[in-house]
Amino acid sequence: MQPYFLPYAGYFRLFAASDLFVIYDCVQFPRRGWVHRNRLPDAVGIHRWLTLPLARAPQDVLIRDLRFPSDARDIFTRRLRRFPLVAHAGRASDPIIDVLQDLGETPVDYIERLLRSIVERLGLPWNVIRSSSLAVPASFRSQERIIEIARRVGAQRYVNAPGGRALYDSRGFAAAGIELRLLADYPGPASSILARILLESPDTLAGEIVATAMTQEP
Repeated sequence: MQPYFLPYAGYFRLFAASDLFVIYDCVQFPRRGWVHRNRLPDAVGIHRWLTLPLARAPQDVLIRDLRFPSDARDIFTRRLRRFPLVAHAGRASDPIIDVLQDLGETPVDYIERLLRSIVERLGLPWNVIRSSSLAVPASFRSQERIIEIARRVGAQRYVNAPGGRALYDSRGFAAAGIELRLLADYPGPASSILARILLESPDTLAGEIVATAMTQEP
């Protein structure tokens, strides 16, 4: 799965449902996707975009090759001020907010650290590698690239989010000796997990995530 910035709770079902989570960072960066942005409530409760500052890059840049500009910390600090939930949690020195505010290293490094901090707060398993570490040739594309990644890690089953219905064909996976499973639609809110992880009981939220991770479609 691509590394998403503060994704909705349903995303975290993939950690609960898998033995190995592969951060899919060896593909083109989707500029209108969720890798570098999400919506959070502002001071009056309107959900607005919070976007990571990214250095200029070619249109076909891979997710793994994204970089922050030299003034990323200052830019991001100003953007965070629009969201009182973050400011309030920061005053309480919440570890997740500390990670959120620390734009160190590359965007993928940063998002991985942020995902890990949330996964650990929820008590979910964290066994993660990056697809870029597998050196899959560029000739493998789309579904065939996913199958090759699964083959290289010795997977017998590939679990994906509900959006995979429009992307993947179970027959192609079966031909490679891999079972394709898709999570059912998530019944909870589609908003960023940040507010929920700060305001709700981690045990209750984790229980919801785990319970709905068990509902999969053949």
